[in-house]
Amino acid sequence: MKLLNNPFPFSSQSHIHSPIMEQSSPVTNPNQIHLAVGKSLHKTTTLLQWTFNQFRNQEIVLIHLYKPSPVIPTLLGKMPASQANPEVVSAFRREEREQTVRFTDKYLSICYAAKVKASVIVAETDQIQKGIVDLVVSHNIRKLVIGAETENFMKVKRSSGKANYTFKHAPPFCEIWFIYKGRHIWTREASETPCSLSSAAQAEIASTERTREASFQYGKNELPHLEDLQPNSARTAVCSEIRSLDLGEIIETEATNSSKSSSCSSYCSPQNLTAVYLDAYSEVMEERINSQLIETQREAEAATDESFAERINCRRSEAEAAEAMQKVKLFESAHAHEVELRKEAEVALRDTVLEQQKLLEESERISGELQMTMRNVALLDSRAKETIRRRDEAAHELLLIQTSISTLWQERQQIRRQKMEALRWLERWKSRGQIGAAHYNGVIGFAEELPELAEFSLSDIENATCNFSESFKIAQGGFGCIYKGEMLGRTVAIKKFHQQNVQGPAEFHREVQILSSLQHPHLLTLLGVCPEAWSIVYEYLPNGTLQNYLFRKSNIIPLTWNIRTRMIAEISSALCFLHSFKPEAIIHGDLKPETILLDSSLSCKICEFRFSRLGTEESLYSPSSSFRLSTEPKGAFTYTDPEFQRTGVLTTKSDIYSFGLIILQLLTGRTPVGLAVLVRHAVSFGKLSSILDSSAGEWPLSVASRLVELGLQCCAQNRRSRPELTPTLVRELEQLHVSEERPVPSFFLCPILQEIMHDPQIAADGFTYEGDAIREWLENGHDTSPMTNLKLNHLLLTPNHSIRLAIQDWLCKS
Repeated sequence: MKLLNNPFPFSSQSHIHSPIMEQSSPVTNPNQIHLAVGKSLHKTTTLLQWTFNQFRNQEIVLIHLYKPSPVIPTLLGKMPASQANPEVVSAFRREEREQTVRFTDKYLSICYAAKVKASVIVAETDQIQKGIVDLVVSHNIRKLVIGAETENFMKVKRSSGKANYTFKHAPPFCEIWFIYKGRHIWTREASETPCSLSSAAQAEIASTERTREASFQYGKNELPHLEDLQPNSARTAVCSEIRSLDLGEIIETEATNSSKSSSCSSYCSPQNLTAVYLDAYSEVMEERINSQLIETQREAEAATDESFAERINCRRSEAEAAEAMQKVKLFESAHAHEVELRKEAEVALRDTVLEQQKLLEESERISGELQMTMRNVALLDSRAKETIRRRDEAAHELLLIQTSISTLWQERQQIRRQKMEALRWLERWKSRGQIGAAHYNGVIGFAEELPELAEFSLSDIENATCNFSESFKIAQGGFGCIYKGEMLGRTVAIKKFHQQNVQGPAEFHREVQILSSLQHPHLLTLLGVCPEAWSIVYEYLPNGTLQNYLFRKSNIIPLTWNIRTRMIAEISSALCFLHSFKPEAIIHGDLKPETILLDSSLSCKICEFRFSRLGTEESLYSPSSSFRLSTEPKGAFTYTDPEFQRTGVLTTKSDIYSFGLIILQLLTGRTPVGLAVLVRHAVSFGKLSSILDSSAGEWPLSVASRLVELGLQCCAQNRRSRPELTPTLVRELEQLHVSEERPVPSFFLCPILQEIMHDPQIAADGFTYEGDAIREWLENGHDTSPMTNLKLNHLLLTPNHSIRLAIQDWLCKS
C-alpha cells in the first residue's frame, strides 16, 4: 500500500491527510471516527448519515483507498502499464488522482453541509481489503465505521468481502461498526489498547487533537479569529512582541506555566495564545504554499503532456505527408501506364474490327453448313432411337440369360450337395464292409468326374493370364507355376500343373478332389478348375506369405504381438478342422511360413497341402491314423517331423511339430534352425523377455508364457509328448489376443463370428452360436459342427435364454 504524499490540493471544504510513510506508526486522536468510503455516492451517503446521527460533534476522518488501473489507454489502444510510455503512464496516474480528488470533495461537501468537521486519508493499494487493515495498524485507528455486504452479521463473518477481511485481520484495539443500507447490524468491540501508545503519547495525541479541533471546527479550513492574523501590521506586532521577549522572561514564563498547569486561566495566558496562533498561522501558510507548489507542478506536467501530444501530432502529420507524396508518385506512374494501355487498346480495337468483319463473313458460310448439319442430325436422331430400342431389347434378353444362369448355378450347387451326400453314404457303407473295394474305387472315379466346381475353358485361363505370360507369374514350384489373373470379376490365383511331370496329373486330381470338399475360413478357397489346362483357380491373397512378414522383406511393416497371437489361433483352428475331418483325418504335411498366405486384413489361410503327394487313393482313406510317403518332404528340412525322417510315417503329430516351430518364430522373429533349443535355454534361465521380438511391441507376460509353453510342447522330439489340437485349445488361443484388449467373457462370443452374441442359439453339438451365423452355416448344406467337424445328430436350434440375459446384464453394466 502506498500513501499519497501531498498529492491533492486543498479544497475550500476539506482537510486532507497525506501522511508520509515512516518507520514508526503515526499517532492519531483516539476520539476520531474513521469512516471507510468507496466510489459509490449512494452507499457513502447512507454511511455518512448514520455516522452523523451516531457520533455528533466528533471529528470524522474519511478513508479512501483505490487501486491503480493495470492498463493504460494509448493511441494504439489499451496497453499494460509496464509496457506503456512512462510519460503517458505518469499523465494517466495524475488523471486518476484528480478524479479521486473530485469525488472525495463531494463527500467533504456533504460533511460541510452537515456542519461536521472532517478530513480525508487517500492511499493507493493493490488490495483494498488489506489496505484498510494496514491503515488501521499504521494509524492506530481506534474507531472504524465500514459498510457490510449483507444485513445478516453471520453472513458477514462467512463472506469474502472487505467487511469480513477487516473483521478477521483488524487489530483487537480497533472497535468496528458494520453498517448495511443505513442500518447498524453489528459491532465488534475493542478488546485491548494499542501496545505502542504510552501514557505520554496518549497525552500528546490528546493535546494535538485539541489543537486540531480548535483549528478545524465543523469541517471549515479556517482558524478561529484568523482574520486578526491576516493584516501585516498585526503579524508584525506579534512577531516584534515575541522578539522583544527576553530569554530569561520566556524561561520564567514557561516555569510559571508548568507550576500552574492545572489552572485553565494560566494556560490561556497571552504568551501561550500568541504561540498557538503563530503555530496555526505557520501551518496554514505552509499548506497554502504547498498547494500553490502542487498546482504549479500540475500545470508543468500538463504543459509537458500537451507538448508530447503536439509532438505525436507532428510526427503523424509528417507520416501523412510522406504517404500523400507516395500516393502522388503512384498516381503519376499509374497515369503514364494508363496512357500506354490506351494506345495499345486503340491498336487492339482496330485489329478487332477487322477480325470481326472476317468473322461475319465466316458466320454466313457456317450458317449454310449448319442448316445442312441439322437435317443430318434429325436423321441420326431417328436412327439413334431405333438403336436404343434394340439395346433395351438386348439388355432385357441379357437379364433373362443371367437369371437362367443363376438358376442353373443354384440347381448345380444343389446337385453337388446331393452327390456329396451320396458319396458320404457310400463311404460309410464301405467302412461297414457292405461293398467291395473295387466297387468303392468305381464310385470314387465317378465322384472325380462330377461337375462339383466351376469349370473353365483353356481360352478363359489363357485370357486371364495373357497366355501364361511370365509377367503374370507370381511363384513356381516342383509341380507347376502360379499365375495372377482376372476372372469372375475379381483377381484370382491360377495354379498350372506340369503335364510332363509324372506326378503332376495325380497331384491335380487329388488336390481338386479334396479341396472341393473343404470349406473353412482359414483354408485357401478353391473357385474352379480347368481340366483342359491342368489348372486350378484359387482366391487371390494380396499380402503374400507369412515368411515375408516374419523377416520383413520389401520394407513390410512389422506384425504386432496381438496380430501374431491371432494368427496362431487361426492356424490352430484350420489344423483342428483338418485333423478332425471325417471319414479320415487330413494331414497337411508341408506346414511352414511359406505355405501360409495373408489376406488384406492379415488373416491367415493355409495352402499347398501335402496330401496331394499320396501314392494311392487307398492310402488316403486307409483306416489307420497315418500313411507312408514314397518321396521326401517338399518343405524346408527344419520344419519336418524328426520321427517322420526316421520312420517315414506321416501323422497329425507331424503337423503339430511344424505348428510349434511357427509359434516360436512368431514369438522371437528368428530362423527355425535350433530355435527350440534356444527358447528352452532362455526359459530355464528366466530370460524369456530377452529373446522375444521387440518389433512386435510390448508382449504381455501371460500371453508370451502360454505361447512359449505350447510351442515347446509341440516341438517335442517324441510324438506322444505333443498335444492334440482340440476345440478347447483352439478357443483358448482365440481368447489370448482379445483378453488383453477387451475383458469380454469368452462364452459371450460367437465361435463363428467372434463377436458378442445378440441371439444365442444352442446347436446339436452343445455349442452356443449367433442365430444368424449358425442358420447360414446350416442353410449352406453343412450338417457338421463348425467347431468339431463332427456330424450333427439333428439340425434343430434351441434359444439360450440364460446366456442372452447374462450378455444383456453385462452390456448394461459396461
